[in-house]
Amino acid sequence: MNKQVAMGILLLALGPIGTAVAANPQAAMQAKPDQKPTFAMVLDRSLSSVEHEVVPAAEAMPEDKFNFAPTQGEFNGVRTFAQQVKHIAAVNYMIAGSILSEKPPVKLGGENGPDNITSKADVVKFLKDSFAYLHKAANSIDESNVLGEVQAPFGPNKMTRLGLSVIAISHPFDHYGQMVEYLRMNNIVPPASRPK
Repeated sequence: MNKQVAMGILLLALGPIGTAVAANPQAAMQAKPDQKPTFAMVLDRSLSSVEHEVVPAAEAMPEDKFNFAPTQGEFNGVRTFAQQVKHIAAVNYMIAGSILSEKPPVKLGGENGPDNITSKADVVKFLKDSFAYLHKAANSIDESNVLGEVQAPFGPNKMTRLGLSVIAISHPFDHYGQMVEYLRMNNIVPPASRPK
């Protein structure tokens, strides 16, 4: 596949994140002026964007509210704030393990993470460590393997590393939106929404 065509497909697949990267590729991908962007650079930078939203949001919830979940209306039975964060981390580990074609370095106990991780400090560490592992996976992707199929973490199908990377970048944003709602229900302005 032509490298420029593949890069175009990747940017389109990343949607708004890809648009920001395309608008300023040198700054967005931290490339040196004479260095062409690589798949790893584009994916890693996009992953950093979501990480810089999700981790501060997780850290913003006070310890005494970390297990908060709304109960009124259509919220009955939803994940707590801590469970949202653990879910993001567990899926990060699962996707990274698939991209790397290896077993994740922690026992996950499913897509909701280990039951023994309960304190705010431990949940936030689990989240940060999951992003570190996902960065390792993103940095393993290059022109020779980006479209190579690996075992998907969910179900019997195979997926490309590119497809898994798109999920890895978009999935945390689904739960970030829920985290923001939980923060605001507790009168906490999410860090990304605070005046600079």
